[in-house]
Amino acid sequence: MTSISLQSNEQIESLSLIDRFRWVRFETVALCRSLETEDFVVSSMEDVSPTKWHLAHTSWFIETFILVPYVALYKTMNSRYSFLFNSYYELAGKRHSRAQRGLATRPTVAEVFAYRDYVDQAVEDLCELIADDVEHPAWPLLELGLHHEQQHQELLLTDIKHVFWTNPIRPVYRQDSISIGRSMTQGWECIKEGLYTIGHSRDKFAFDNERPEHKTYVQGSQIAKNLVTNMEYKAFIDDGGYQQPALWLSNGWSTVQTQEWEGPLYWGKHEGEWFEFTLYGDAPLIPSAPVCHISYYEADAFARWAGYRLPTEAEWEIKATPYFCDARLIQQDRLHPSAGNGQLGIQQLFGEVWQWTQSPYIAYPGFRRSSDAIGEYNGKFMCDQWVLRGSSCATPYCHARPTYRNFFPSGARWQFSGLRLARDA
Repeated sequence: MTSISLQSNEQIESLSLIDRFRWVRFETVALCRSLETEDFVVSSMEDVSPTKWHLAHTSWFIETFILVPYVALYKTMNSRYSFLFNSYYELAGKRHSRAQRGLATRPTVAEVFAYRDYVDQAVEDLCELIADDVEHPAWPLLELGLHHEQQHQELLLTDIKHVFWTNPIRPVYRQDSISIGRSMTQGWECIKEGLYTIGHSRDKFAFDNERPEHKTYVQGSQIAKNLVTNMEYKAFIDDGGYQQPALWLSNGWSTVQTQEWEGPLYWGKHEGEWFEFTLYGDAPLIPSAPVCHISYYEADAFARWAGYRLPTEAEWEIKATPYFCDARLIQQDRLHPSAGNGQLGIQQLFGEVWQWTQSPYIAYPGFRRSSDAIGEYNGKFMCDQWVLRGSSCATPYCHARPTYRNFFPSGARWQFSGLRLARDA
């Protein structure tokens, strides 16, 4: 399978279904080029899955929801893979414990790649049959499968970063240098009070949790033009932010105490100077770069310390939609947030860090979860989570859009997550 050179969303959308499939599958494998066999099998905490598991799970997803239902003579390569590589789809059968994924040394890495090839060939055969028949019931599921794999491309990177960080010799994923970026324009963007339409319309792909498009009333407010920087977050630390319980939500303060947080994940000190672990290895902290790898608890505490708040997801989408651009993200080999590009207006919306909002992850008005296993994709998680908006430096190209609703629990911080401030008018 060879790479396809792409420059825009329009080029992606003009590809045949099979070429889109080939491109996405190739990009996943390409992310593994710098890894050694031993790197594929490690899980450094419960949230982190081994690289080998991501490669197999994305193939299992396609096999389970597309090949088995729509290819009459399809036979699974190994019936035990369904138990090993199912993530959380209860209706699809029993599954291996997430916390124990790193204990499964078999199948081998080579066998997992053989499994991918086996699934790829079956999809190629299916695509020859359905061509570009968008009315075929397998079509929307294959499109979903491709976007699902792109989600796991980002997870593969965030997970291997944590694996390398926990290794005492701190391996380097990429050998080139970190991009610093340009100076940013400070200030605020106004949001007028009124009734707005948010959510995704039905003309292009979106996950079910982005729909339906609906009206929402928003009070007058302002949203920061730029993300909070490392320098600003360091000031919060220097002012004793992690020692002031009044700044923290109750569960957040408890987490700070029990886990002994003193700064963002991957921050450390050497001879009194802060440094940050990155996919390029340990590096001096870049003051102008967006702060990254913080939890909702930390984002909320910083906003309170600064005298502001986090934006709602509606406020974020209202301001982001006019500024959405088709940025090349992973394909630029830039796997750490930079200071941005210095454009006018609101900045750093996409391709730097996922941005915490103060909006709980719940269903939009009119949302209906499907009753089959696919309905478990997003709907079952609509509690105890917060919405993040935008995309990160690890988000695959053509996988960002203004309506995208990422979500994580309050304490999660191994993802590329940061924050943007907001305030009432």
